[in-house]
Amino acid sequence: MRLSTAKIFAGAMIAASATSADAAQQCDWPAYRLFVERIVQADGRVIDRSTEAQQTTSEGQSYAMFFALVANDRATFDRVLNWTRTNLSAGQFDSTNLRLPAWQWGRKPDGSFGVMDPNSASDSDLWIAYDLFQAGRLWKEPMYTKLAYALATQITKQEIVDLPGLGPMLLPGPQGFRIGDVTRLNPSYLPLPVLRGLAHDMPDGPWTKLAQSAARTIKVTSPRGYAPDWAAYQANQNGQFVVDPKNGDIGSYDAIRVYLWAGMASMSDPLARPWLDALGGMRQSVAQTGFPPEKVNVTTGAATGEGPLAYWGALAPYFKALNDERGLGLARTHLEALAAQPGAGREPVYYDRVLGLFGGGFIDGRYRFDENGRLVPNWRSAC
Repeated sequence: MRLSTAKIFAGAMIAASATSADAAQQCDWPAYRLFVERIVQADGRVIDRSTEAQQTTSEGQSYAMFFALVANDRATFDRVLNWTRTNLSAGQFDSTNLRLPAWQWGRKPDGSFGVMDPNSASDSDLWIAYDLFQAGRLWKEPMYTKLAYALATQITKQEIVDLPGLGPMLLPGPQGFRIGDVTRLNPSYLPLPVLRGLAHDMPDGPWTKLAQSAARTIKVTSPRGYAPDWAAYQANQNGQFVVDPKNGDIGSYDAIRVYLWAGMASMSDPLARPWLDALGGMRQSVAQTGFPPEKVNVTTGAATGEGPLAYWGALAPYFKALNDERGLGLARTHLEALAAQPGAGREPVYYDRVLGLFGGGFIDGRYRFDENGRLVPNWRSAC
């Protein structure tokens, strides 16, 4: 039996509209929209309202740029970039004249608003450079690529040092992290996909060797499978990792990002699996108790407290990479609870929303990273 042309056309139209509806649903990102509405000002400033100073950090700006890229929201990307340029880099943020962004801006003791600490934060600088390289490629805009190269060049000059016995390593910032022969380090500042992406776009830089140094850092400073918030390296005769002299050997709110970055790395990367395997303690904790500990002594493995809902956002990609269905199921359930917060009249907490966007967006397939660290957002195919 032959169908009429009209019926065939009508069927095709229904199928096409169903496909369009599916794509629209897949490409709409409600959690991102809430983040922009409630945490990003109209001028592009990301506010952490949970702080007395109503602070903005370069970290928040860098993450917002990443989420805007994942959401294919170039207008927000540019607003956040321009606010960063004007307020954190005093207008000196272009390919020929670039000042590393100050890490903290907000209400100062005299009540005025401005830079509170001019030191830069190297993790934010890495993310901004990465965001710009990816934006240049995905949006076909050479201006972003030139700016990324200029920023990555300044990171190399001011925030990367060669540690004897280890190799290139990222200082947390240009000032204040080297005391005698001890250099303080932050493992959560070293996401493997970001380092690989920078290596791909700037092959003459230190990024490949830095990734190798970072992998060793994660392995050695996580003897029980738990990452510390801070660590240190003593450049004595042979060089060795030591407990951070300021924060000790606790893993908590900073370290939770180490599991997040490990879970997001492409398993085609030769460093990804050993990196993930070095962090097995968190999986064991959740398997035993049903929740991640808020704090862990990384030397002894002793855990205390129950991590907040936002920890599950960071751990969702980690459990996915480990093929841990129970852990991933728990993470999904808690992410739904996180999305339902806050209650009436409460502002969403900045860090909670950030971890939820990273983790939820990843396990929902809104983005991934390839083996070269390049961002692969779903809007390139589905939207």
